[in-house]
Amino acid sequence: MDPITLIVTALIAGATTGALDSVKDGAKAGFKAAAEKLRGLVKRRVAGNPGAEAALAELEADPQTWKAPLAAKLTQLGAADDTDLVAAAQALMELVDQAGARAGKYNVTITGSKGVQVGDGNIQVNRF
Repeated sequence: MDPITLIVTALIAGATTGALDSVKDGAKAGFKAAAEKLRGLVKRRVAGNPGAEAALAELEADPQTWKAPLAAKLTQLGAADDTDLVAAAQALMELVDQAGARAGKYNVTITGSKGVQVGDGNIQVNRF
């Protein structure tokens, strides 16, 4: 999964009660703390960019509409290179989807590549 998709996916997971329900009782406090940490790091990253701030604020209410605009803003702001932000997203997703985390679904190590897609159910057409 690319870093931006990971961050946005984790933000959505952190904002939904369904994700909290999937976490074992003993880990609920850790989940809440991880979600708050991630959201705080993203808020710091988008601070001063009104479009990005609005997309982040609206993401909780309507993730399907706002995930693409937020992803675009995070890309513009260089969030993919923020190791603390990516690590916080990975930590949250490890709590939400332990099986996926063990399988390496949320590992991110792509550099200097063209035409790469990471994730589930992708379709890609490349014209170089």
